[in-house]
Amino acid sequence: MPDNEWWQTGNSSYLVACVIFMFVNTFLESYKWHLLLYRTGVARYTKALTSYLAGIAFSIITPNRVGEYPGRILYLGGKNTIRYINISVSGIVSQLSAIYFWGFIGLVYYNFAFPSSYARLGLLICILLNIFIAVVYWRFEQWLPVLERNKWLRRFAIYGRLMGRVTNAHRIKVLAISLIRVCVFTAQYLFLLRWMNVEIPFLEGFCLATLFFWTMAVVPSFALTELGIRGTVSIYFFGHFSANTIGILTATTGIWLLNLIIPSILGSILIIRMKWLR
Repeated sequence: MPDNEWWQTGNSSYLVACVIFMFVNTFLESYKWHLLLYRTGVARYTKALTSYLAGIAFSIITPNRVGEYPGRILYLGGKNTIRYINISVSGIVSQLSAIYFWGFIGLVYYNFAFPSSYARLGLLICILLNIFIAVVYWRFEQWLPVLERNKWLRRFAIYGRLMGRVTNAHRIKVLAISLIRVCVFTAQYLFLLRWMNVEIPFLEGFCLATLFFWTMAVVPSFALTELGIRGTVSIYFFGHFSANTIGILTATTGIWLLNLIIPSILGSILIIRMKWLR
């Protein structure tokens, strides 16, 4: 395809679907946060939604957006900080579990389709991370006696106590929402790629997109400066199927804008409004 045709977009319904999925993604994460907050006495969904958006705004200045949950807690304020930290641990680990699970699926596909020593190393790392995350999510409290006997590891024992207060039924529900959410923003990515005329088979595209998000979760970065890293990673993966570099970069930028920058702008407005009211 000539360079000047790469700027031409395809069926606009792909873009519409992607924007709709932006709201679905926001709803799923805010609803998950609402389920967690309900255990602390916060009953209103709107409170969960606004604190979630504020957390995104706060996260863009922290590495790998680790400041998202602290930002949510800061927005909520009040005297329940410890209880908010309790349910935050469950939310953080569940989302990591979902990303690492789908990343494992993507890496298995990649090792079959494009075998290399780097791919095998990535799969090994992913397996180890999945085991570690699974232990943290389901069995971390059972390691408390071991942690408390070690001076250096004792600092992590608090997380085990916090996780021990969350029932398995609650963990399953939160994890299910996290798994669905990864599918949603993966579908968004594929919609944007199709809209930009990047032709990739659905199954292969899904596996590569999940692998892309896993890589972005593993590679250290700041949200405000990670766009370059996203572009490099996306071209490396999707370049196996398409030479439409401009389309790949545009789709990558689009998913970054829809799921991070636009919600962070709304969150910044909420933070400014909160400070003004106080």
